Order: sequence, then C-alpha cells, then structure tokens
Amino acid sequence: MTGGVYLTDWGQRAEALLNDLAACSEPGPGVTRLPFTPEHRAALDILQTAMETAGLMVSLDAAGTLIGRRGGPPGSKTFLMGSHQDSVREGGAYDGVMGVVLPILALEKLRDESADLPFAVEVLAFADEEGVRFPTALIGSRALAGTFEQSVLDMRDGNGVTLRDAMESFGLEPSGIGALRRDPDDIIGFLETHIEQGPFLEHEDEAIGVVTAICGIERHEIKVTGETGHAGTLPMKGRRDALVGAAALVLEVEKLGQQTADLRATVGALTVEPDVVNAVPRAVRMTSEFRSPGDDIRSKAGETLHDFAQNLATRRSLTIEAKRTYVQVAQPCSENLSRRLISAAVQSGARGLLLPSGATHDASAMADLCPIAMQFVRCRGGVSHKPEELASAKDMALATSALSRFLTSIGHDVDRDDRGSL
Repeated sequence: MTGGVYLTDWGQRAEALLNDLAACSEPGPGVTRLPFTPEHRAALDILQTAMETAGLMVSLDAAGTLIGRRGGPPGSKTFLMGSHQDSVREGGAYDGVMGVVLPILALEKLRDESADLPFAVEVLAFADEEGVRFPTALIGSRALAGTFEQSVLDMRDGNGVTLRDAMESFGLEPSGIGALRRDPDDIIGFLETHIEQGPFLEHEDEAIGVVTAICGIERHEIKVTGETGHAGTLPMKGRRDALVGAAALVLEVEKLGQQTADLRATVGALTVEPDVVNAVPRAVRMTSEFRSPGDDIRSKAGETLHDFAQNLATRRSLTIEAKRTYVQVAQPCSENLSRRLISAAVQSGARGLLLPSGATHDASAMADLCPIAMQFVRCRGGVSHKPEELASAKDMALATSALSRFLTSIGHDVDRDDRGSL
C-alpha cells in the first residue's frame, strides 16, 4: 500500500480472468471454445463484465465481435486493440483471448490513473480466428477491413450447420456484416497482443517482444509417381520408387529451411500408395509449406523446390507434379507504431526485442484496413494450442504496463500510411 491506495496487480487480475474464461469450454482436456456456441456466449458474458468494469461501452456487431469502446474527444479517430476469443480443440487458456483481456486491463489502468487520450479506443474480441468449426477464419477482422466474402456464410460445420444459421441462432444478423467495414481515415491503427507460440522469448529470458512482420505463407501439393513391384523380386537397380523420390524432396525442403535465413520449411502431410509392406511404392502425395517475413525469400524457396523436383524426376525416371496451391503475403508491422511499442516495452522494464510472427493472426486481416503492430508475450516452453499453454502473471503485468504506456504515447502525429517494416 502506498499513500493509502492499494496498487492493483494487473498480472494477477489477468490470470484470474483467463482462468474464468478457460472454464467456458466443452468438456475434456484444455480449452475447446468454438464460435457461436454456448461456450462462446459464456466467454462473452465474462468479457462484457470486464469491459464494463473498465468503463467501456459494450456492443456486439453482426460478425459476433464483442466491442468495448472508450470514447474520445469529438471528431477524434479510433485506435483498435484486441484478438480472438475462440480456441482450437483441446487448446490452451491464453492463445487469442489473452490479447483481449490485457487491453481491457490496460484501459482500466489508464482510467484509474485519470489518463486522458486524444482519441477513442476499442477493444475487439473476435469470434472466429482459428477456423476450427467452419472451414473459414478471420471473420470479424475481415468484416472490419471490408474483405469478408459473403459466400462463406454457406459453409457448413461437421454437423451440417451453415455459418449463417449458426450466427442467426446466436442472435446475430449476418446480412449486416457488409456494413461493418470501417473507414480507414477514421482508424489510427490496430495492435494485437498474443502469446509468442514459440521459444525465442524464453530463450532470451525476456517477457515481451515486438513483432516486425507477420510471415507470408505458401503451400505446395506434390505428387510423385513411379512404378510398383514385388519388394522381393524387383531388382534395386533401375527401381522407380516413388517414396525414395519423395524422401529426397523432404530432405530438400529441410535443407532450404536450415540454410535460408528467415525461412520456415515444412513437409506436413504424406501418403503412400499402395502402402503395403511388400511392395515398392507406386505413388506419393505430399505437401510442402514455406513461411517467411520476406515474400521474396518465401517465393524463391518455392521456385527452388520446383526446380529440384524437375531435376529429380529426370534422374530417377519419375513423374513429379508440383503446384503452388496457397499464397498469403507477409504483412509488415508499422514502423511508427512499432517504435512506440518498443519504447513502451523498454519503459516497462523489457529490452524491446524484435521477432517475426510465423503464425497468422487477426492483425494480418486488419492490415487491409490500417497500420498494425503486435506485442508477443513469453509462453512457457514455446507451447501453444495445447492444454499446457502458459503465460505468467508477472509477464502479463509487464505486457499490460507496456500497452498503457503505448497508448499514452500516441498523439495526432501518427501517420496512418506508415506501413514499413522495421
């Protein structure tokens, strides 16, 4: 106690809120909270109470995004903060929803300190980022950015329920999603706080870090075709073994990832035909994925792999079909906002470390609306999407302090068009 005033432990407050939210889950290990379900509703009730406690005006938009708004002076612009409330199946208690809780607490902290801001602030709890229930994602953030596609409302979950029906049963009017698009001239920027989902900060013994860019992604489907035969009678010389060819491709992907700076390279799926113990594999289907904060690095890796596949097919008398099936460009974070976030981190006791995000976030969709920034919080063991997911109360307190300092650093001089990477 100082001067008769009790000091709030914001990390403990965050931990208590997140524990309450973790109980909003389907039965089973970890947290399973899918969009437009009773668990989603229960989480919104908790978040609404927290927003109201912080003095925010609360509303729910047509895309299911819960919005807590702190008003600003007449005619002022708005700064956006937030993340998603949904989880993967049997996930953790911090992924996504921590990025809603900490901004709420940061605004409560500023209110308690009687800090004025020359702009409005909104905290956003997006309904669906993970894409677990329906084969789409980033619904709320795309709605605000004006990139939501109405056709996804006809997509169905595993029980045959359309997204449209699920939203209407939740009390929403999905026909109004198109009207949610924000005017970029009214928005200063968007900041997302998220657990790192990797080990960098833990290895550096650092509580928080500032994201330089959200990595771009590209995926490839590859089919290797050879010739099958009896494993005991087909001579080794001259075999057209599709799995041997696929193995060479796997090693090439690994080599690209190991030898190329700022590149993540993965073979995540592989099927073999005829997939029996005593036959030479006839065909293999596989995937490769490349992620990088540099689009040129990512695309070059894909081109290199395709060239390697062509040469491999010639050397081993195989047929190899490779095609790129998905591309998502990298989203650099705003230099201006990131500089302020670094300064806020340092003032709060951190070192202001920089790192890219290898995962996609709501911020990647919000980049189509406004400048973005991201704050990462250390997670124990780099673990995410598992029940063991954990961010400490101490680290969350530091992150909350950085958020409040960041907000007070923003004035009318923020350049909305500053999208450069650090």
